[in-house]
Amino acid sequence: MHQDHAQLAAIKRGRILAHLAMLLFAALIAGSFSFGGIAARAMNTSVLTFLRYVLTTVVMGVLAFGVFRQPFAWPKQAWRFLILGGLISFYMLTMFKALEFTSPVSTGAVFTLMPLMSAGFALLINRQRTRFTVLVSLVLAAAGAIWVIFRGDLDAILAFDVGRGEMIFFTGVLAHAIYVPLIRTFARGEHPVVFGFWVTAFAMLVLFLWALPVLGTVDYTDVPAAVWGALAYLSVVTTAITFMLLQFASMRLPAPKVLAYGYLTPSFIILLEGVMGHGWVHPSVVAGAAVTALGLAWMAALRD
Repeated sequence: MHQDHAQLAAIKRGRILAHLAMLLFAALIAGSFSFGGIAARAMNTSVLTFLRYVLTTVVMGVLAFGVFRQPFAWPKQAWRFLILGGLISFYMLTMFKALEFTSPVSTGAVFTLMPLMSAGFALLINRQRTRFTVLVSLVLAAAGAIWVIFRGDLDAILAFDVGRGEMIFFTGVLAHAIYVPLIRTFARGEHPVVFGFWVTAFAMLVLFLWALPVLGTVDYTDVPAAVWGALAYLSVVTTAITFMLLQFASMRLPAPKVLAYGYLTPSFIILLEGVMGHGWVHPSVVAGAAVTALGLAWMAALRD
């Protein structure tokens, strides 16, 4: 009996830590949209994404085989990492491309549609059912996200006037929504950082093939220092650290609940964009972001 209580307490602690991990995840992801917007306007999208993953693969390799001292060996069933790497690289490409046409706040709002999509894919892939109350909170938060995407303009919603950038990023978010439940399906007991290294390594390979035709056309000496700084943030903080946070939480919480923390992304982006001097959004847009945050609060309080 005592052992059962200890086991339940350990599970509860793990879930609390998973919620905290995803709170940090949302804050760090918000930075990727703001800093990514700076970089996307100064460098070719495919080259930018490839360079990001070169740096990320180096960071993940140092963590996996240096810091954690895991043995290096070619992964079994390497096709798993090719699929995951392909999905995440597509997501990153669409994010940078979308930021050429729209604002970080709008792309962040599109990102918050992911939990609802993830719930559907988790059911299809993992047979993981989502409780009715959880679905209601997902729909509530998605409504707030749609309000932000259409910039609080009711006429634009009724006319379904979606911007080009938002539509591009929606396809990437769809790929990421498939990626999350596949993490659990494809896990074979690997160390989380080793798993992350192989995902980023295969993503880098996919991105290299995509960027190859234009890699030699970029004048790297003329790239502003701010772009290299944004790349460093995206490579070390957003990709490497958020991957570990996502991996940790995905093994302890249902897929829709994991990505529900993405609901906070627009709020963090609005705050960051304002602090960086890029301007503050209209109060009606803030109201939409607040609705998504309420959806998160409800989701976090619900029983798993």
